[in-house]
Amino acid sequence: MYVCLCRAVKESDVRRAIAGGVEDVEALAEQLGVATGCGSCRDYAQALLEEHGTSLAVPLALPAAG
Repeated sequence: MYVCLCRAVKESDVRRAIAGGVEDVEALAEQLGVATGCGSCRDYAQALLEEHGTSLAVPLALPAAG
């Protein structure tokens, strides 16, 4: 399954990068190009990181206080 269509990055590529020590979406972007095109893959990449308990990333925007 593709995570990033813009850069043709597969889920297996992302999982391999995570297993190799990648800890946040920014590092995935540097290594694989994830979230550097249209950005629609960012949330899925983030979810894969969280699934592995490696995400140190802060959300891009916090919800407005209401």
